[in-house]
Amino acid sequence: MAKDKPTRRPRAETPKGFRDYFGAEVTERKAMLDTIAGVYHRYGYDALETAAVETVEALGKFLPDVDRPNAGVFAWQEDEEGASRAGDWLALRYDLTAPLARVAAQYRNDLPSPYRRYAMGPVWRNEKPGPGRYRQFYQCDADTVGAATVAADAEICAMLADALEAVGIARGDYVVRVNNRKVLNGVMEVIGIAGDAFEDARGTVLRAIDKFDKFGEPGVRALMGAGRKDESGDFTKGAGLSDAQADVVMGFMLAGRETGAATCARLADLVAGSEIGLEGVAELEEIAALLAAQGYGPDRIIIDPSVVRGLGYYTGPVFEAELTFEILDEKGRKRQFGSVAGGGRYDGLVERFTGQKVPATGVSIGVDRLLAALREKGRLADTATGPVIVTVMDRDRMADYLAMANDLRRAGIRAEVYLGNPKQFGKQLQYADKRASPIAIIQGGDEAARGVVLLKDLILGARIAAAATLEEWKAQPAQTEVPRETLVAAVRAMLGRG
Repeated sequence: MAKDKPTRRPRAETPKGFRDYFGAEVTERKAMLDTIAGVYHRYGYDALETAAVETVEALGKFLPDVDRPNAGVFAWQEDEEGASRAGDWLALRYDLTAPLARVAAQYRNDLPSPYRRYAMGPVWRNEKPGPGRYRQFYQCDADTVGAATVAADAEICAMLADALEAVGIARGDYVVRVNNRKVLNGVMEVIGIAGDAFEDARGTVLRAIDKFDKFGEPGVRALMGAGRKDESGDFTKGAGLSDAQADVVMGFMLAGRETGAATCARLADLVAGSEIGLEGVAELEEIAALLAAQGYGPDRIIIDPSVVRGLGYYTGPVFEAELTFEILDEKGRKRQFGSVAGGGRYDGLVERFTGQKVPATGVSIGVDRLLAALREKGRLADTATGPVIVTVMDRDRMADYLAMANDLRRAGIRAEVYLGNPKQFGKQLQYADKRASPIAIIQGGDEAARGVVLLKDLILGARIAAAATLEEWKAQPAQTEVPRETLVAAVRAMLGRG
């Protein structure tokens, strides 16, 4: 009789492009997001949580390939029983903006107008993963729907600057850069590629401008012309602009001046004759004036024509928060940290649902990137300390040990009782070490009879083991005996000196 094949065990590994987050990372992220939420709340924004799943139709044409609904997103087609409409395609949300557009349309009679909201949570993209590029990542968005005035854009920029400083990015270590898609559209008009027939060329120009920091002026000029060959020999087709057309675009990119007013004056010269371009310049002037009136100077927010933003739904002001301090890359080279947030005005997104113009503007913070920046600067609170560990010396006295932990918790001190096999005390201390515990509490039968407990300062003990002198040991021993009734006070004092 043939033997049954053994059941294949599943592989214990994270799917490619995804990652797991453990205690300290989750705690750090929550603390940062709570701080940002506090800033947004003070500005009058309300929290919103939407479903992780949307219809592909609601996500819209801004996906990589709308002819194949499952390209770029994690999508599936519902059967007739489970779908609201036969054959519906559903997908995990690609960002937090498309769900907002759906909410603004669905609840338009119930929501205030303008409607200010912030949202925080994971999004999913079915794209090729790479170093630091995941298929699931966190975003933190704030948006205003229903306000046509660029005062809403100025408010978003000011709020973003305040949020960065609130989480620990010092003034001088960041800058919020502001541009306007209307000005760029005016440039396209001036060089003669504004019509539908030039859509591909405009897209290539936008991507070229966005690569200015990476490729420099020669590389961008090549992309605007015949094309560019990289170091590996791969060739990227260019936009096919003439030298004269490329000169205008480069003039636009290099139009930044010492003041916002001077930059706007230069931009006005470049788009002279373009109604949409001059409208964009006027909006930038108004944003700069509104920010200056609130005390947001060029040390925090600047007008920068090189900001493009890649998404096609932006219709007006666009902005980007860049961290300006230097870090070392994987090859040990110095470079600026770069962008951690971006957004802009998207007046056409809600209209897809309602058929009516609904102005909107917002910003999205890359949560993982901002957390990485705070780690680089040493600005994260020390969340690595684990709970106080109550060790177990006698199984039949578990109630006493649980009571100790409960006393500490009621006093606001994180604590737990060791629940493994208590036979080997060394294993309990090894466990405490893995938990990054600051203190181990020990009470055997002898200590219980005398009404005392031993407190073992694990942090100080580690220091002493590493490089202590006899004098340091005498001055501050790593283990001390205290009465049981003073346990909470003694633990609090020991934690305070750490």
